Amino acid sequence: MQNGGVTGDYQELVDEISALLDAPATLENRDFGLVAFGAHDSDDDSAMDPVRTRSILTRRSTPAVRAWFEGFGITRATGPVRIPAAPEAGVFRDRICLPVRHRGVVLGYVWLLDADPGPSDERLNAAMEVAARIGALLSDEARAGADLSREFGAALTAGPGRQRDTAVAALGEALGQDADGLHTVLCVTPWADDTPAVRGVASAAALATVAAPGGAGPLSLAALVRLRAPDRLDPALSAADRLRADAGPAATGGIATPRRGLDGLTVSWREATASARAARAEPRLGPVARWSAIGPYRLLTALPGAADAPGDPVVAPLLTPPHRELAHTAEVFLDHAGQAGRTAAALGIHRQTLYYRLSRIQQITGLDLNDGEDRLLLHMAVKRARL
Repeated sequence: MQNGGVTGDYQELVDEISALLDAPATLENRDFGLVAFGAHDSDDDSAMDPVRTRSILTRRSTPAVRAWFEGFGITRATGPVRIPAAPEAGVFRDRICLPVRHRGVVLGYVWLLDADPGPSDERLNAAMEVAARIGALLSDEARAGADLSREFGAALTAGPGRQRDTAVAALGEALGQDADGLHTVLCVTPWADDTPAVRGVASAAALATVAAPGGAGPLSLAALVRLRAPDRLDPALSAADRLRADAGPAATGGIATPRRGLDGLTVSWREATASARAARAEPRLGPVARWSAIGPYRLLTALPGAADAPGDPVVAPLLTPPHRELAHTAEVFLDHAGQAGRTAAALGIHRQTLYYRLSRIQQITGLDLNDGEDRLLLHMAVKRARL
């Protein structure tokens, strides 16, 4: 099923529910990522309350709103659920939730603002039948992604030259028109199981488990995620949240630069895996990091043997456990462009304490922190040690 057709089908079904219940409906996947929404043509501005507006503009709900809704059992419900307003959670209007299920699995939710009097049971039952058709569509889309795991995995791991060209061509043929669309590649690592868990990841065109180069290291899960626009990464972020929940709390994710077509698939996978490694090394980037945001880790993750080669011998003594505080001081000092005032404030120490630590760093390493190349070496070494 092609991406354009799928999106159109969702929109038609959401419009059908809107017409049945005489209210604009919004469809979100199970991760509260926006899929489609009905047109708002009312003169009543209250019909566009902050939650619906934010969902449409940002394509996802806030954690507080999500927690409030899930507290009413929508993940287990098989019929309409009425949810009262909760201004403290940012929910200013009563709502009706129609769970979107397929074969007992919740795959998404249709949302409508409730009114007094609300829609009749007969109309709600008719809307639930439409929601079931949406569930079948979401399930088919997710299953299609799982069925392409072999082709997708081969395209990511094939050797250069004809082998890779053949693998990418096979994946392109399997994807059909989707192959020319806008995608990003997502990496979630570590991934313990060799069978992707794809339920509810409707935005994924394909998923596969991929071993680390040379068979060393943990498995990773790769996902080829459809996008509607290069600056709209919400489908990838939602997929990352869903897959990390399956992988466990230690898992991190990485998202590559969006690209059209499959020609840059190898580059995208390299970017995604590098971003996931950077997220694991630098908590402020994670738990899901985008290639565009990992800064120096773009270069550090590309160094041959960066994960297991010995570090620079001059800096190595500073990176031992007894000098952990000094290594952290060096990193913060260099992160702040060598500005003593900002560094001392970030560390919460007096300037004289900072100067003492910097002198100790120079004594241990033999590096001159007034020399640009020495500072570059030290900065790269402490960053690389995180990997």
